[in-house]
Parts: sequence; structure tokens; C-alpha cells
Amino acid sequence: MSELISPHGGVLCNLLVSKERAQELRKESVTYPSIDLTRRQQCDLELLLNGGFSPLKGFMEQEDYESVLDNLRLKNGIVWPIPITLNISEKMAGSIKIRDKVALRDDEGFLLAILNVKDIWKVDKRKEAIKVFGTDSDEHPGVYFLYHNTQNYYVGGDIEGIQLPMHHDFNIYRHTPSELRSIFKKLGWRRIVAFQTRNPLHRAHVEMTLRAAKDADANLLIHPVVGMTKPGDINYYTRVRCYIKISKRYPPNMMILSLLPLAMRMAGPREALWHAIIRKNFGCTHFIVGRDHAGAGINSSGESFNGPYEAQELVKRFESEIGIKMVPFKEMVYVEKLSQFMPIDDVPKGEKYMSISGTELRRRLTEGLDIPEWFSYPEVIEELKKIYPPKDKQGFTIFFTGLPSSGKSTIAKVLLGKFLEMGGRPVTLLDGDIVRKNLSSELGFSKEHRNLNVMRIGFVASEITKNGGIAICAPIAPYEKIRRHNRELISQFGGYIEVYISTPIEVCEKRDTKGLYAKARAGIIKNFTGINDPYEIPKNPEITIDTTNMTPEESAQEILLYLEKKGYIK
Repeated sequence: MSELISPHGGVLCNLLVSKERAQELRKESVTYPSIDLTRRQQCDLELLLNGGFSPLKGFMEQEDYESVLDNLRLKNGIVWPIPITLNISEKMAGSIKIRDKVALRDDEGFLLAILNVKDIWKVDKRKEAIKVFGTDSDEHPGVYFLYHNTQNYYVGGDIEGIQLPMHHDFNIYRHTPSELRSIFKKLGWRRIVAFQTRNPLHRAHVEMTLRAAKDADANLLIHPVVGMTKPGDINYYTRVRCYIKISKRYPPNMMILSLLPLAMRMAGPREALWHAIIRKNFGCTHFIVGRDHAGAGINSSGESFNGPYEAQELVKRFESEIGIKMVPFKEMVYVEKLSQFMPIDDVPKGEKYMSISGTELRRRLTEGLDIPEWFSYPEVIEELKKIYPPKDKQGFTIFFTGLPSSGKSTIAKVLLGKFLEMGGRPVTLLDGDIVRKNLSSELGFSKEHRNLNVMRIGFVASEITKNGGIAICAPIAPYEKIRRHNRELISQFGGYIEVYISTPIEVCEKRDTKGLYAKARAGIIKNFTGINDPYEIPKNPEITIDTTNMTPEESAQEILLYLEKKGYIK
């Protein structure tokens, strides 16, 4: 194996300072402003510090950022397709200046690195979205994250690393680029094919990776992402247990499993090129690029955000320049007559073939249906079944939203009684007023505080759902962004049913026994939803109920019928 060997032709950029310098920085940092990094920022920082993002020496300054957007290159001409930026609030941007030092800390406050500020600027999010993702539609998960989970200012500069972010799981499978290269050298591996994945592996993946290694006359690195992936993906703990078990299906001494703490962007072709550069930094000579690599799927019209082989075309274009050879692979399908997997384009005309999508696999798991032996291995299915119990054994959340006095709380109380009658699962009611009294008593009614209140409800509901219970949430929850946040959070652990109570405002006002609407119209109450503050109608609720001519019992029955139809209750 060559010594590289980062794509810029030099040594890897290990940004961790000496123990002596780290001790100095710890003492000095008490006077520095601090940034508590988000999960994505911690992932980015780790790969900056350990050399996975070589040749970068910190978070990008504006010139590099703009060059990456426009040219897929840093300002010095080196190929780099994804902006690596540190977003900060307007308040923070106004409190620091060029040449300041900023302490970068994890979510528990531990000091990880010092940023030497060289640039601060306000970002044009729409430009970034179009350049990186090829669309400005927030149906794309990467665009949504950029628009709704990213602050409006970026700060760039070199980094002095104190320590890598701490991990407390699967540490035997976590390697820095230098560590992994040392392992390759010790084993005598000269050619290494890397395989990127954010999903469990099944028989088709094993067949595909074996073919790729054979074609390249190389050994194999299974290098799954265990940072942030696409919302709705299977949690990485389950995936890693599957990878460990499936590793026994490979020939001895031909494969290594290593975990990559990367925060994916789902940026399709650009991301595929980025993944290839990262694997070069980890010492690989070949990289598998499959169909719609790192793609975001389809939009609401059923159209794909990227062409199926655009990623392969882009990586191929830069292949010689970045110094890693692409191994293209198309979708693998099972040909029943031949009892084998093969690329879909190689299937003889007229031959019957089979495949199972991720969506179909999840449906079969949640409904307790058989998984064909040709598709996967028993030990993998066993692990997946642990997180996909039958729906009537899963936890779930019913999340009401609607105008004040629309009927949410009353219907929620009726449902609570019905579930307690049935028994079998613990049930918790998180009504708006109850939560305000017991969980959010210090909060006011500004938009920021209302969002925080609904996020707290979502967090508690996610814990209830994760542990197999039923959470009934009945806040007003007027803003789509926070509702989507809760959906993504809770859906990781079980069912999520959004119930939009669409009762018209005129009816709600007539029912208002507390006179809140009248006070809002008189200007006595500020920021009152529906009067002087907006209510954003849900885009795709599972259930919509107008209670104008329905009793609470009838409304609750509609929800119970839906739950029976979907298999959550029997």
C-alpha cells in the first residue's frame, strides 16, 4: 500500500496538538467564548481532527466555501465537493471577531478544540441548496436540514484539537485513518476496496462486495456510517450488530469492519465524490459506488432527486485526480431460475428476478411476515426483528394539533380512557395545559418558548414510544417545523400518528369558555394562535377531523378505527 496519502499529495492532517499544548489551551479556554457543537458539527470536527477530511485544517473560510459550491474545489484547486462549515447564531456572530479564539465543546461541555477565527459571514442558503443538492425544495432532507436546522452565519478558521469526541460503544471497530492504514500495512494489504453503507447488509450486498473485491483483486473494507444518516434510517447500534454477525459470511482474512463517524448530507453525486476522498484518506485504493449513491430518494411527485448513475459519472470524472479507483455497481437482483444474484442489467431477457426494497422489508418485519431465505441471513433478520416487533406490540404516539378550543384535549381524554380500558400497554397523556404546569412552567408564549414546549413534549413522547408505551400529545403545536422535528424523532422508535383537528376558527371561538379569543381580538392577549399569530396547517397528517358536527366519542372512534386498520391495536 502506498504511503499517502491524502488527495492533496501530502501527509494526513492530524489536527490534535501535543499534550503540553492541550494543557495550555485548556487553561486559556476559560476566557474564550464557547460553542456547544451539535451532533453534525461533532461528526465534522472528529473527521477534521483525525485526518479523515484532509487536506482541511479547520472549518472552511468563505473563499474556500464559495469555491467548493461553484467549482467542487478548494480555492487552491484541490478537489473537494462538500462544504465543511460551522454555523452559528446571529448573536454569536456579532459577539466574536477575526483573530478571536473560540472553544468548541461537545453537548456535555467537554472541550474538544480551539477555533482560530479567520472569517465570519452570512450564508446564502438557497445558493448552497441548489449547488450542493441540485434543488431548493425542502422535500429534500439535506435542504430541509440546511433551511431549518442550520443557523444563518458561518465562522471559519484553523483548528487546534484537544481531544477527539468520546464514544462509549463499539470502540474496537472505531479507527482513525492512521490506525486503519497501520492495520492494512501490518496485514500486507496493498489494494483495499471500501464499501459505504447506512443500511443493514443482506445477501445481495455480500455478493456485490465479494464481486467488487474479486474484480479489483483486493481486500475489502466495510465502512458503514455511524454518524448522522437519513431520518427514518435504522439506528446504527442495530446495524452494527448486523454487520458484526454478517462478517462471518465473508472468507477469512479478506474483510475488515470499521465504523465511520460521518454526518451524511444525502447530496447524491457530490457526496459520492466526497465519500471517495474520505476513503482515500483512510488508505483505500478502490471505492464502490452503487446506484443513486447517497441519494435522497424521491419527492412528493415520485421523481428522483438524482439520476441513478449520476454519482458514478461524477466520481469517474475525478477518479485519477483524487487517486482512488471507482468500482461501479448496479442494483443486484435475485434470479430465481439461476438461484443467484446478478446485476439487474445482466439478467437474461425474459428471466424472472426478485428484489425487496427497504420499505417492503420494514413492512414485512412490522407485520410479522416471512422474509425469504434468498434475501437475507437468519442472524440478520433476528437482529432486525428486535426493533420491529409486531405493530400491536410497538409503542406509538398520537400527536394532536389544531387551534385553541378545537377539541383536542377532550378527544385526547376520551382516547386515554379507551386505551386504559383495553390495557396491555402503559398510556400517558401529555396535554398542553398539563405539560405547561409540570414540564414548562418557566416558559412564556413567545414563538421560541412555544417551540421549546412542543419539543419537550416530543422528547418525552419519544421515550414513552421507545419503551413500548402509548403517548397522547395534545398541544396546539402551530408550527410545521417543530411538528416535523417531533415526527422524525419519535418515528425512530415506533408509530407516529398526527391528528389534525381542523375545526374552523368561528366554531372554536363560540366554544371558548375562557374568553381567550375575545381577549386576543381586543389586544389583551398577544401572540394568540389564530388571531395575532399564525397557525400552519399540517401538510400530511395521518388523520384529519373537523369536530363541528362530531362528538368527542365519535372523533375518538375515528382514531381507534385508524389504529385498528394499521395494526397498532387488535
